[in-house]
Amino acid sequence: MNANASLPQLEGGWFLTDGGIETVLIYQDGVELPEFAAYVLMLTPEGRDTLRRYYRRYLDLAAATGEAGYILESPTWRAGAQWGAKLGHDVETIQRINREAVKLMGELRSEYAARIAGPIVVSGCVGPRGDGYVAASGVPEEDMRRAHQPQVDALAEAGADMVTAITMTTTAEAIGVARACARVQRPFAISFTLETDGKLPSGQGLREAIEAVDADCAARGAAKPAYYMVNCAHPTHFERVLQEPGAWRDRIQGVRANASTRSHAELDVMTQLDAGDPIDLGGCYRRLRQPLSRLNVLGGCCGTDHRHVAAMSAAWRTAAA
Repeated sequence: MNANASLPQLEGGWFLTDGGIETVLIYQDGVELPEFAAYVLMLTPEGRDTLRRYYRRYLDLAAATGEAGYILESPTWRAGAQWGAKLGHDVETIQRINREAVKLMGELRSEYAARIAGPIVVSGCVGPRGDGYVAASGVPEEDMRRAHQPQVDALAEAGADMVTAITMTTTAEAIGVARACARVQRPFAISFTLETDGKLPSGQGLREAIEAVDADCAARGAAKPAYYMVNCAHPTHFERVLQEPGAWRDRIQGVRANASTRSHAELDVMTQLDAGDPIDLGGCYRRLRQPLSRLNVLGGCCGTDHRHVAAMSAAWRTAAA
């Protein structure tokens, strides 16, 4: 069985997704998100309305292109069992929230199906078990699988087209998510975060991380990630590592970059948002087309909003003209 066969982004075209949901909601919309957890908005009708307004900004951008598809990434980056426990939510509650988040994404897909030219994909977002800036070292792969399995199960049960693990800091955690997805036979993507030296917070190189996850899947006879992504890093942090040739680069299809060129350590202590330069960031995405021949999923991470995604979209269309 090819678990990835149903994903339209593997067939070509290009897809937009959203920006940095948490930083937009906190710094621009004035929403309080305890522990950086956007999923708490799923708990009230007012919160769900806030999420609808947030996603519509980006869906409108995709519709305006007349050609792009869109990937609806659920607001569940912090909706794992460990983070839920910190916020007083048991596993059953967290699973329900994940299912309802996928349902909300499905409602938005139905709302925009006739307006967006390309396919709309619903992705269930899985975040790191720990801090997205700090490597979760020393935790075995199977422990990581067990930690993520309840969330992956809920996302799959709700009918998400795929699962995307975002801001992975170690291969052990990425492998754990891969194993969890294998158990539910759900297509999935893995997105690694990188430091200013282009390496994972664990110190491992991007190429080595991709090859390690693929190798573990192959050893188990399981489906590999449909593709890989890079997120929560500015393109200037990793452009140079992409100069190393090899088939590993063809495995990267998505980038969700930070707006700021600052390091994770610098961003972690800032009290104001660094929104960077949207036009310059769009130009970075245009340059990434050269080393990443299969890149076709474009979105943002910390500090980015609809302006940055609009600049990415404009730069992409200009380069393709």
